Order: sequence, then C-alpha cells, then structure tokens
Amino acid sequence: MKTKTSLISKIYMALIFIFLYAPICVMTAFSFNASSSTYQMSGFSVYWWKRMFSDSAAMTSLKNTLILAVATTVCTVILGTLAGVGLFYSKNKPYKKLMATTTNIPLMNPEIVTGISMMLLFVFAGSLIRKSEVLGFGTLLIAHITFCLPYVVLNVIPKLRQLDMNIYEAALDLGCKPFSAFMKVVLPEIMSGIITGAVMSFTLSLDDFIISYFTNGPSFQTLPIYIFSLTKKRVKPDMFALSTLMFIVILILLIFMNIAQSRAEKKEAKKI
Repeated sequence: MKTKTSLISKIYMALIFIFLYAPICVMTAFSFNASSSTYQMSGFSVYWWKRMFSDSAAMTSLKNTLILAVATTVCTVILGTLAGVGLFYSKNKPYKKLMATTTNIPLMNPEIVTGISMMLLFVFAGSLIRKSEVLGFGTLLIAHITFCLPYVVLNVIPKLRQLDMNIYEAALDLGCKPFSAFMKVVLPEIMSGIITGAVMSFTLSLDDFIISYFTNGPSFQTLPIYIFSLTKKRVKPDMFALSTLMFIVILILLIFMNIAQSRAEKKEAKKI
C-alpha cells in the first residue's frame, strides 16, 4: 500500500514539473530556431540571440530593469532591516500588531489594485505640483519598494527571534555602543535573512510587469513591458531569447538564495 501511494505521489510530482517547466523548455528550444517559425524547428542557430543583443531597445530595457532592480534591492534592504529591527524591539504590542498587518497588505493585495492605486496617487501628486509627466523612474522605484519591502521584513524578523539577546546585552556591558553592538553582534546573525530578502526583492523587481505597467512613464521602460509590447505584433524567437535570458537570471538568483539558506542552517546546526 505504501509502495503504491509512493508511486502515485511520484507520478503526481512528475506531472506537476512537466506542466510547469515544459513550456519554458519549448520556449528555450525555439529561441535557437534557425527560422522565424514559432511552431516548427528548422535547425539550430544563435541568430535570434545575436539579434536580441544587437537590438538597442531591448538592451536599453534590460539596462533599465537591472538599474531599477538594484536600486530597489538596496533601498528595501536598508528600510526593511531597520523596520524589522524596530518592530522586533518595540514593546507596544498593539503598535506591533498594527504594523505587522500593514506590512502584510502589499503581499495580500492584488497587484493590479496596487498598480492602479499607485498610478492614481502619483498622478494626483503630479497635479498638485503642476507636473504633467510625473511617471518615470522615481515612481517605478517607489512602487517596487512598496511591494518588495515586506519580503525583507518577513525574512529579518524570524532571524531576530532566533538571536540570543544575551550576547547583545553582553556587548553593551563590555563597553560597546548600541550601534557598534548591533553592527558586530546582531547584523552578522541576521545576515542570512537579509540576503534572502535581498534576493527575493531583486527577483520580484526584475520580472514585475503589472505594477510596472501602471507606474512607468515613456522615458523609462523595463524589460517585461518591452516584451509585452512585442506580443502586439507577430511573435518572433527574439522574444523567446529575451524571456529565456530572464528565466536564467532568476534561476541563478534562486540557486544562490538556496545555497545561502542551506549554509545558514548548517551554521546554526553547528552552534547548537
């Protein structure tokens, strides 16, 4: 009975992986198609990859996406770490519950609702300062920080709960100032959570489309929006190459995050 159940579970998991990754494998294969056909392979070629890298609009969108993702990650890591530490050390329980609920709202709120509401807010703020073209890099950065920030906070707080506060207090007793004790004692202990939150923020910012679509301006276009604009015409394998490139980057980041988490778990196990 257990063998039969185990076999069924393995088949079920195999089907899930096939449905999840078969479309990506097909897309990757057709990005190396020798012709422009999207349903018949005519041979192996890197023509569409060369064409993608020679496309100035695609490369500009890629550069914009990376700049936005890095800026979002830096801001969310700083703000999220400070917010997590502040919530953890707060002694006002109603305030902590209220802030925790407020932090979780961007996670639960539908992206289209977040995108439209932020667009209306930015346009309204632009009308107050009498600026017509308010949407651009600044509005995109604020929007991305808004929905990426909770991921850093939610990764930092559990690490703070695992921290032995006696070590921090001992550092204070030995003459360390609060900031110095935090940098030398607390920060190294929660670094794995910070790294995990940073990778998640970078990944989410990199492939976000819905919120970016509503908060971007004509002067700053991200790669997901550029790929979406290509779908309005006849789909060509250069778009497959772009999508494959994004998938590879995100896959590398996820592997890096898993390695960092496993190393942190081994380090904690050794301490125990």
